[in-house]
Amino acid sequence: MEKKKETILLFPFMAQGHIIPFLTLAFKLEKKGYNIIFVNTPLNIKKLKSSLPQNSSISLLEIPFNSLEHGLPPNTENTDSLSYKLSIHFTTISSSLEPSFRNLISSLIEKPLCVISDMFFGWSANVAHEFGIFHVIFSGAGGFGLACYYSMWLNLPHKETKNFVFTMPDFQEGGNLDVSQLNPSLLEADSNDPYTNFNWKNLPSWINSDGILFNTVEGLDKLGLTYFRRKLGIQVWAIGPIPWPTSNKQRGGNETGEETEKFIKFLDEKEEKSVLYISFGSQNRISTSQMMELAKALDNASRVNFIWAVRPPLGFDINMEFRAEEWLPEGFVQRVFEDQNRGLIVPKWAPQVEILAHKSVGAFLTHCGWNSILESLENGVPLLGWPIAAEQFYNAKFLEQDVGVCVEVARGNNSQVNHEDILEKIEVVMGVNDRGNEIRRKACEIKEMISNAIIDDEDFKGSSIRAMDEFLNAAESKNKLSNDVKINGNMSNS
Repeated sequence: MEKKKETILLFPFMAQGHIIPFLTLAFKLEKKGYNIIFVNTPLNIKKLKSSLPQNSSISLLEIPFNSLEHGLPPNTENTDSLSYKLSIHFTTISSSLEPSFRNLISSLIEKPLCVISDMFFGWSANVAHEFGIFHVIFSGAGGFGLACYYSMWLNLPHKETKNFVFTMPDFQEGGNLDVSQLNPSLLEADSNDPYTNFNWKNLPSWINSDGILFNTVEGLDKLGLTYFRRKLGIQVWAIGPIPWPTSNKQRGGNETGEETEKFIKFLDEKEEKSVLYISFGSQNRISTSQMMELAKALDNASRVNFIWAVRPPLGFDINMEFRAEEWLPEGFVQRVFEDQNRGLIVPKWAPQVEILAHKSVGAFLTHCGWNSILESLENGVPLLGWPIAAEQFYNAKFLEQDVGVCVEVARGNNSQVNHEDILEKIEVVMGVNDRGNEIRRKACEIKEMISNAIIDDEDFKGSSIRAMDEFLNAAESKNKLSNDVKINGNMSNS
């Protein structure tokens, strides 16, 4: 008799940078033979329907949400087009989903084996436990970056000193941090601030969970993972990187084969490791002056080819048309594309996974979001870091100082930068020099470490594969124990 398939419920925060890692995890678990329920608000579910492959059995389940009730624009159900302040507000009101989530769980015909929820939904652990369900948090962020984020919010060490440089009291091994590595919400943090109060309530509640899953590799990220094991005393499993299925390249429904071919054709014509790929992700933007300086650096980097996925600079509508004649140096596009054929400037979107896997790409200038970092390091591509928000500053520090695969170019989107500095750093990472050679060597080492972590065959299972098995075994053991208790309880009452 065939064993009945267990159900796993996944519930990410309503932002593209959270939904995509959760969806990759959903595909992975579906492939392992589990029934998957993917929960989100109606408009996000509608968008997800178009990006699921036809052969997927993932069930999409809506949880109600009315943005107008929370002082948000109509039909706002994710952070994609929100300003920074509204994104913060959107995060703080996400706990209003708790009663609807409880109703949703109680209405399920069959109790799930496990609930996997977002790091912003710490409250969901108690809801899952009310129904006797195993609960884990899934972090799309890396261990080190999230450890710094966690420690900074709970301790606010920068408020305790007049120095610009300080350490985290419960994460001394994380090294020194500088005030310039703090995002605006941390700088403004105090007890009257809604986002501070949200973090003070949410972060300690993680201890109620049965464990945390990280989209990272144990060997790469041990420092941060050890922090959470010590701090929370719960299980921590490094199960990454979780690959996006090759049968479905539609990350959010943006990609077409024809567009991807254009990029591959450009890359095929270039020498090995001669192309710099530039992208600040789907939500991070730099200022007009920073954009101008970056373009000047590229203009002067005559031996470097590049692909730049651009969005309108800070202060302009993120969805408006890109105005190259206004935001880039005069004649820049004509020179680098039409005259020299060494640069592609692409509004909004580029097929990042395919680009980073191409042998012509020599480095990635990135905002240091963890998804992008993993996609780069899986291919042994070194990084130029330009962190802008959240834990990205800590990721950049970690990759440069601890891992040795990155050079930080700039910090934030309101700092002054000059093109000479940017050019110098591009040439360090892309050029033939001692530091560049060492960075490339280490990037290749990390590529091998990642490859080994996800080996899954009869003779050998990598660390990430073993961690996934351990997590699923823990969920099944808890479920069996819960069922045994229920059966024995019923027997004693009969």
